[in-house]
Amino acid sequence: MLLNLAGVILTALVLYYLFNRIQLPGLLGLVATGLILGPSGFDTIDDEVLTLLRSFKTVALIVILIRAGLGINKATLNRIGGPAIRMSFIPGILEGTTIAIAAHYLLDLTFIESGMLGFIIAAVSPAVVVPSMLELKEAGWGKQKEVPTLVLAGASVDDVFAITIFGVFVGLATGTSVNIARLTISVPLGIALGIAIGVALGFALVWFFQRYHMRDTKKVIIFMTIAILFYEISELTAIKTILPIASLLGIMAIGFVILERYDILARRLAAKFGKVWVLSEVLLFVYIGTQVDLKQIDPSLFGVGLAIIAIGLVARGIGVYASLFQSDLNDKEKLFCAIAYLPKATVQAAIGAVPLSLFYDGKMTSMTEATGQAILAIAVLSIVITAPLGAIGIKFSGPKLLNQNL
Repeated sequence: MLLNLAGVILTALVLYYLFNRIQLPGLLGLVATGLILGPSGFDTIDDEVLTLLRSFKTVALIVILIRAGLGINKATLNRIGGPAIRMSFIPGILEGTTIAIAAHYLLDLTFIESGMLGFIIAAVSPAVVVPSMLELKEAGWGKQKEVPTLVLAGASVDDVFAITIFGVFVGLATGTSVNIARLTISVPLGIALGIAIGVALGFALVWFFQRYHMRDTKKVIIFMTIAILFYEISELTAIKTILPIASLLGIMAIGFVILERYDILARRLAAKFGKVWVLSEVLLFVYIGTQVDLKQIDPSLFGVGLAIIAIGLVARGIGVYASLFQSDLNDKEKLFCAIAYLPKATVQAAIGAVPLSLFYDGKMTSMTEATGQAILAIAVLSIVITAPLGAIGIKFSGPKLLNQNL
């Protein structure tokens, strides 16, 4: 297993370097590694390594959100608060609804089936967006108006709405009782609870680190352990059925509190987590590549699938502009935000096959196997199209559309 893992990492580093050399985002080289060595390509990655990558993807996402939280102070949060809240749900809901309508007419899906597809596709990828925004922040692009921070804050909550609404359609499809009033309350309540728990954990860590002195490396280990426990507990079925907690947003809140209460330590921890991210980034994006099985894309669906995705992206762009209507961003900065909200990856890889698996389990007898396959194919296609499009768009549009303030 270790030899196989070493080969995967070395291949990923080589492709990362080559993509950077041709002025393309290095993360595309990492995704390409997963595509080439994974099920879509030569299928040479051991099952044990795939299991490791699957487990580590959450750790990698936590690392990048911790880094994001450690870079957001109170003044910044006050400035971007309103637009960030609107960016967290308006673009996604508008995109999901538009895709559902388009899929109903173009693919002749039922209301429930098209709704599932719409909100599988609607989720933006924090795995792609957040690290890209951090790179721009560190280089000073958009610093004056905190544009990258606005995008990463909105993207970190966007998934909560998309996955919750997807769950509603799954409940309708499987005949499970769905309490719309309860869901309407539970989403904002789950977000508030996630933030509250994160703030409490942040204060607890500040108190602990001020009272007990140790090396920063050990502080990173403690911070990561607490964040992972928070995430894993919030993902327990028993917890999620009662109230879905926005744990990823809460993890960002931990970093925010540490920065506010112990800024010297926050800067040191941010530097440490920056080093941890070097390996985390490799494993995360290689994993995403392994989950993109090109064999799942039916060639006959390519044209209509591309049209549905494009219609959805237009709707998402309109949603971004609507969210920023009363903000102080200029037209170029608003255009950048729309481009930054393009990438799909992690959520689509995670739940794209759910409708088909429910069909195989006999829980969705009203849906045909062909419909489940079509939903999965379009989910895979959305990753293939939007992940590179968004990553390249962010890399090249950032310096052109944003002002630099060092």
